[in-house]
Amino acid sequence: MSHGGRTAGEPPSVRVITATRVGPARMGNIRQTYIKRVAIELIRHYPDDFTGDFTQNKRKVLELTDLGVTVEGHLQATHKKLANRIAGYATRYVKRKRGT
Repeated sequence: MSHGGRTAGEPPSVRVITATRVGPARMGNIRQTYIKRVAIELIRHYPDDFTGDFTQNKRKVLELTDLGVTVEGHLQATHKKLANRIAGYATRYVKRKRGT
């Protein structure tokens, strides 16, 4: 009896797969729900204040939330990483909604 083109006494051939084309993994960024919720809520309450510019959005996040404090006349972040994440998500959200 033939098994896939080989005779009974032959060892099974090993098939080595080479030159496979695997595209780059395109995975999205996963963010915590509260980052999304705060960013979307800020955009809904202040739609004209947020744009596709991260720096401007970061300033607005610091002004409109309790994450920023004014020290010697300029705004500083008390929780810089959180403010950056909210501003970054707000930037992506605005760009996606406005199609730019």
